[in-house]
Amino acid sequence: MFRYIKRTKITLYSIEICLMKKLLIICLPLLLLMSCKKEVSELPPATQTGANTFGAKVNGNFWVPQGFGPVPAGNLLEAIRLGPNFYIRARNFASSPNETEFEIFIKDLTGPGTYPLNTTMASRSTAASYGFYLKRNLTPISEWLTSATNSGSVTVTFMDTTNNILSGTFQFTAADVYGTGGPITVSEGRFDVRY
Repeated sequence: MFRYIKRTKITLYSIEICLMKKLLIICLPLLLLMSCKKEVSELPPATQTGANTFGAKVNGNFWVPQGFGPVPAGNLLEAIRLGPNFYIRARNFASSPNETEFEIFIKDLTGPGTYPLNTTMASRSTAASYGFYLKRNLTPISEWLTSATNSGSVTVTFMDTTNNILSGTFQFTAADVYGTGGPITVSEGRFDVRY
């Protein structure tokens, strides 16, 4: 009887090992797939339909909001209207644990037109419109902000207050807030968001 119990324990142990190996073989490709960074080869089209798209070139490299691996993250792109002011925030987690984020603040938006991104503050403030770019690894590594000397503009091409759609383009240069790195150049920016 002891041999039978011992043999049963060994058999169950062998079955558990076999199942664990099979599970590992199934899960390993999924883990590798999740850790792959999706390369971006183009920007989203410049539309005016509320498609919830955002993209730009940062120092010549394509940038769009992305989740980590095949799992999308929530709130990758959001637009918020606070009275006459608008915030557009876009996040990219594809290079996790490093993350990047855009924030464009448009003060006193009245309709289609060009708005300067040239805050005179040393930090983000609602005193003036600004463009902001952040790189972090849990805590900020670098932050870039437009200023009087490193400026740009956002051009609102379409605004629909009935359907809450805001579309446009943007470009700017921004200085490193910490003063440890050089400025960045953001070009060919476009957004088509619902707020």
